[in-house]
Amino acid sequence: MRAKRFFISTLKEAPADAEIISHQLMMRAGMIKRLGSGIYNYMPMGLRVIRKVEKIVREEMDKAGAVEMLMPVVQPAELWQETGRWQKYGAELMRIKDRHGRDFILQPTSEEAITDVARQEIKSYRQLPINFYHIQTKFRDERRPRFGLMRGREFTMKDAYSFDRDVAGLKQSYQVMYDAYTRIFNRFGLQFRAVAADNGAIGGTGSHEFHVIADTGEDALVYCPTSDFAANMEAAEAVTLMPSRATATQTLTKVATPNKAKCEDVAQLLNLPLSATVKSIVLAVEKEDKGEVKLEIWLLLLRGDHDLNEIKASKVPGLANYRFATEDEILAHFGTRPGYLGPINTALPVKIVADRTVAMMSDFVCGANEADFHFTGANWGRDLPEPMVADLRNVVAGDPSPDGKGVLAIQRGIEVGHVFQLGTSYSESMKATFLDETGKPQLLQMGCYGIGITRILGAAIEQNFDEKGIVWPLSIAPFEVVLCPMGMDKSEAVKQQAEKLYAELLAAGVDVILDDRGERPGAMFADWELIGVPHRVVIGDRGLKDGNLEYQGRRDKEASVVPATDMLAFLLSKIRGM
Repeated sequence: MRAKRFFISTLKEAPADAEIISHQLMMRAGMIKRLGSGIYNYMPMGLRVIRKVEKIVREEMDKAGAVEMLMPVVQPAELWQETGRWQKYGAELMRIKDRHGRDFILQPTSEEAITDVARQEIKSYRQLPINFYHIQTKFRDERRPRFGLMRGREFTMKDAYSFDRDVAGLKQSYQVMYDAYTRIFNRFGLQFRAVAADNGAIGGTGSHEFHVIADTGEDALVYCPTSDFAANMEAAEAVTLMPSRATATQTLTKVATPNKAKCEDVAQLLNLPLSATVKSIVLAVEKEDKGEVKLEIWLLLLRGDHDLNEIKASKVPGLANYRFATEDEILAHFGTRPGYLGPINTALPVKIVADRTVAMMSDFVCGANEADFHFTGANWGRDLPEPMVADLRNVVAGDPSPDGKGVLAIQRGIEVGHVFQLGTSYSESMKATFLDETGKPQLLQMGCYGIGITRILGAAIEQNFDEKGIVWPLSIAPFEVVLCPMGMDKSEAVKQQAEKLYAELLAAGVDVILDDRGERPGAMFADWELIGVPHRVVIGDRGLKDGNLEYQGRRDKEASVVPATDMLAFLLSKIRGM
């Protein structure tokens, strides 16, 4: 590729709405251009990266035995109504009508579409297992699109769907995809971690997320450095911090805590550690009974220095559809405003759930359900009944690992892939069956496997950048090598050497660009450092007089002098280890 025949459009400053480094650098490097809120044109430089990401994904999916197809962006609402996701998916699902008033959606994912294919095409167990995948545009109507390609509304995704005859087959297909994803992210040249995850709105039983490690990541990843345990914060089990409950040593005492509505303030007033306090979180559940809506109020108890994990709370039996209680509901059931709530002497009956650690506490401090008062010396069994116990909290660094093999650490990550064991959640609602050996219909067991193709760009940059710009891993860089001739239009020697090396690199299959734009050296170097090409060769009269060229890797602090006759072999050794 010659730069004059390509399109290079760099900026010295990023647009004001570019908040994070990947968004800023992609805009400055001319890789994307904003068309609308959360919608971008992929410019030639950015598209080259996308195509390289897609190529790696296709090669590994094909190697894993998946079969490529293509499903439409626009899908009929009837399919989504069959699974109930027409109502459940929420406002992110873009619903549209055609000229006849029929309902359609812009697909955010394709479980319904592929299940419809499967129920029509898969008739017999002899056709199983099978795994279909496609790389396609997705649309999710994000309420607040931001961060460029990291949280846009339109994006490109690879999603795959496996179909098996039984759970054992599903688990085998799942492992094949898990291994393929590991190879894919290794080939991207990114530092990543696979973690156990919650399935969320997509449904199913088991899943793992693949995260690119980055300090700017939105997700907290929990792992044990001395074992294989890894999970995202939503799914990380928090074990009790106390092996047993100590015997009560204090009497229950109501103490004045004027204007101390936070556990931190109460602990400071009473000269106690925050871990001696218990915080109260009030949830409400509305249940319909014989046409009448009945309200249930739940009181969740966590240690004062711990935070509620809302996903875990939703898994407590009876709390699947909870919401946070209103202040009026709290006043009615506890007799006081938030800040002084507790499990003792509630005004109306409430359901109490204690976190595992709280259930092991003794002589703890809790609200007295009276403004400006708390109880000290509260104890289970003596002062209040034994509670329902559940894992309710977020883990913190230093907690024991659930596998018993060390303590937990936390790092930040950007989710770029997710694999799910869906089971029969879609095949059952859409009646997707096959005939087994006995001729009886059985539900197809499904798996779902996604990679955010365009999101990879943002994640890769968040992990690989410096003060000059992007530092692409070689495998997904827009070009592997850039040739920068100094005064090519004025020096025949420079022109001949540049053309010769350019031809040799092309013949060797290297993805090379020759910058023949005639830019000044400073501007030329700044462009390619911003764009992030891994290898740069400078060709100038001064070096050629001694038979040398100048090489600098994108991560190198200094340039190296390489004999012109050796440069091809030198570059190939850098690129391919030859």
